[in-house]
Amino acid sequence: MNDVVKIEQPAKKPAKPRGRPLAFNQEEALDKALKVFWARGYEAASMSELTEALGINKPSIYAAFGNKEELFRKVLARYTSGPVAFVKEAMKEPTARQVAERFLLQVVDFFSDRSTPNGCMIVQAALTGGQGSSAVQQELIAYRKSFEASFNERFELAKSQGDLPQHVNTKQLAKYIATIHQGMSVQATSGATREELRAIVEMALKNWPVGS
Repeated sequence: MNDVVKIEQPAKKPAKPRGRPLAFNQEEALDKALKVFWARGYEAASMSELTEALGINKPSIYAAFGNKEELFRKVLARYTSGPVAFVKEAMKEPTARQVAERFLLQVVDFFSDRSTPNGCMIVQAALTGGQGSSAVQQELIAYRKSFEASFNERFELAKSQGDLPQHVNTKQLAKYIATIHQGMSVQATSGATREELRAIVEMALKNWPVGS
């Protein structure tokens, strides 16, 4: 019999990976997404902007965070537990007026910090939302209601302790603080300076309720 000669086949080159792997820092990616949503709002922030800012492709974003709406929800949770965690700290001040003063002055510092986008991300997302983001808008409304409810609860405690006059409507007072905050956010986005924002706080606190 003739010997069978084996012909060695050239080794196959490993296939090139398709797209970027999921081996990226998800915490850093969320921080980058936060800045995009903060600066642009929910609806105006496009997936192309997000992929460019995060440095990963759409399939990787979807695999790690879900769709755009789910990514925004994760960013929103990160925002409330991180950059604006000072709200909870302000609630610990001994008097209602000190609570309001500390909160509003910290808001001024926060809004005038040039290392982050101007204004409040929640306010910005609400102002730029449309019909295509109704679910997100409802969630933002819930956040704002929770925000007001926290102040109302703190002011009710102050009222029970004799720190606020009995005639004070704590819900209205909480909404007053929320309105000042939201208005300053719009002003900051429009370029208001730190000094201008502090002047707003000083004027707002002059209207603080006193005894009947």
